[in-house]
Amino acid sequence: MPKEISAGIIIYHKTREGIKFLLLYHGGSYWNFPKGKIEKEEKSFQAALREIREETGLGQGDLKFKSNFKVYEKFTFWRRIVNKNVKVFKIVIFYLAETKNPIIKISKEHNGYGWFTHREAIKILEKYKDSQKVLTQACDFLRKGRPI
Repeated sequence: MPKEISAGIIIYHKTREGIKFLLLYHGGSYWNFPKGKIEKEEKSFQAALREIREETGLGQGDLKFKSNFKVYEKFTFWRRIVNKNVKVFKIVIFYLAETKNPIIKISKEHNGYGWFTHREAIKILEKYKDSQKVLTQACDFLRKGRPI
């Protein structure tokens, strides 16, 4: 089974209503955190920063990282490769960072974005249990200083 590794950042912003998390809209009912494939010779943190810059317009200076937070999403999915469906095992490494800049410049690969409370984001990510899990781990870390 082919393996794919990506990296991303769960980005949050403090508002009057509480902490809100950034989700990018891909179309249909698909929302997720900014992330992308790790390129050759790239470390996961470097890949996450590159992807965030490409997908949101936020740079490292816009982000304040929470040290000691690194969680993993692991799942399988089907991809069409050379007229054949192939099952792929995917790992996504997530970091956690705060931004004071709520204005996002999305890339052409996305159709929109939104800032959501934990409760709102859990509903939006309803079909994606692994994404719900890493979001909850981020919330627990922000409350208690450590992931679940």
